[in-house]
This record gives sequence, C-alpha cells and structure tokens, in this order.
Amino acid sequence: MEEKDMSFMGHIGELRGHLIRCIIAIIACGLIVGFNINWIIDHIFFGPVRNDFPTFRVVNSLSRYFTGDNAIELPDDFPVRVQKLYQQFNVMMSVSFLGGMVLAFPYIVWELWRFVSPALHPREKKNSMVLINSVWILFLTGIMVGYFLILPFAINFAVLFKISDIIQPLYDLSDYTALFFQIVLGMGAVFLFPVIVYFLTTIGILTPQFLKTYRRHAIVLIMVIAAVITPADVVSMMIAAVPLLLLFEFSIGLSHRTYRRLEKAKLSDEA
Repeated sequence: MEEKDMSFMGHIGELRGHLIRCIIAIIACGLIVGFNINWIIDHIFFGPVRNDFPTFRVVNSLSRYFTGDNAIELPDDFPVRVQKLYQQFNVMMSVSFLGGMVLAFPYIVWELWRFVSPALHPREKKNSMVLINSVWILFLTGIMVGYFLILPFAINFAVLFKISDIIQPLYDLSDYTALFFQIVLGMGAVFLFPVIVYFLTTIGILTPQFLKTYRRHAIVLIMVIAAVITPADVVSMMIAAVPLLLLFEFSIGLSHRTYRRLEKAKLSDEA
C-alpha cells in the first residue's frame, strides 16, 4: 500500500514539474510578446483593418483580374476609442498572455506527452507522437484560418456596413479585442475536433458509422458553432462553416481508418 501511495505521489510530483515548466514557458513567451507589444499591436493585432493586409491583397488581385476593380476597399482610418482608464493596459496584458499561450502551445503539448509517454507501449508511443504533433499543428492551423480568412471579412463587413451617413464610426478597443480573440482562438479550438474524434474512436465510444448517420445533425451543429465564433453577418458565418465542414469530413475518414485498424488488431489478437 505504501508503494502505491508513493507511486501515486511520485506521479503527482512529476505532473507538478511538467505544469511548472509549462507555466514558465507561457510567462517567457508572454514576456517576449510584451516587450514587442507596440509592433505586434500595430502590425498583427490591427493588421486586418488595413487595405494592405495579405487577404485583401489576394482578393483584390483576383477581383482586378476578372472585373478590373477592387472588391474590398476599407477606409484609410480605423478610429479606436478608449473609455476606461486601464483599458489599454488590460488589452496589453490580454494580448501578452494569450499570445504567450499560443507561442508556448507546442511546448505545452510536448510536456504533456512527456508525462504520459512512459506509461505507453512502444506501438502506442509511436502512434501518440503523430497525435501529439497533430494537436499543435491543427491548433495553429485553426488560428491561421481565423486570422487570415475569417477575421478580415468580419471586419470588412462591420466597417463598410452603414445605415446612415450621419453616423460616424468610432470603435471600442475592448470590443475589437474580444472579436479578435473570439474568432482566432475559437477557430484554433474547433480545429482540434479530429483529435477528439480519433481519441473517442480509439477508446470505442465513437464509430465512423455514427458520424455518417448523423451527418445532417452535424452540419446544423457546425452552422451553430460558426455563428457563435463569428459575428452576426452571414458572410463570415459561411466562410467559417466551409473549413469546419471539410474538417468534419476529414474526421469521418480518420475515424474510419482508426476503426478499421483497431478491428484488424482485435482479429489478430484473437487469432
């Protein structure tokens, strides 16, 4: 009994060490973001509000090729107001902390894998390496999709939409910050869906037939998720729904491959 208690406490101590290193990595990456906060705010944070943003340049280049005119033309100014005394400081801290988490995310995943891997068999360890790399790759891919594909069109709709010329735009800093992280981090989290499907299929809870049977229900759920991640405009919601639908179809194929591999391993063990 004492050996089990010591073994359990040893695992707790080891987990604490991994968590402490993860926290240190987040703080270190957050400091990197914080020391470069001026450049990050000007060029990355407010990048999607400018006409020279890569997404707008590509869209306008294609539009000029087919129609001769630009499809998107944002105003030169993006007036942002600050209503609270510590609003800029709070935004700086939010950008530094969340930016630090994004930068440190591959290392965090690696630390968690180091904690779990000693308990795995050699074949499971080999498969888990693919899974662990897929986690941070899918997360960062979702962030890139949110930043370069969805956020620019959401901002474009919000800036160009007018109900009266009398109304002069003046945007709130906290509102823009919430929209930025809602779309970018939301897409990063949703892109982890294939990893969840793989895990549930591996432990026998989910089957590819279940995903195929409830595909129509999943499409409705995807539209709801796209509506939650994006603002109220239909264009942004549809743009967000397309990669999520492709991700769902990819997850069906992944579940089918995983399920077939498990069935073959089960038959081999029985033989």
